[in-house]
Amino acid sequence: MTELLENVIAQLKTLPANEQDAIASIILEEIEMEQRWDESFSRSPDTLAKLAASAMAEYREGKTQKLDPETL
Repeated sequence: MTELLENVIAQLKTLPANEQDAIASIILEEIEMEQRWDESFSRSPDTLAKLAASAMAEYREGKTQKLDPETL
């Protein structure tokens, strides 16, 4: 276990049980989502490479535009 995680757990232990459970649920959900992403990409490893190649081709063809965070 990393030092950072040990520090987080030490702080969590000081919280009321309901807050500990809420944070634990968030962490478990995040881990599950990561595992689903990993499984999705492992089933189709070429998909991400194809998407990246397609995006780069569009960029080279001038079909893309700069992202302006102010207009989102």
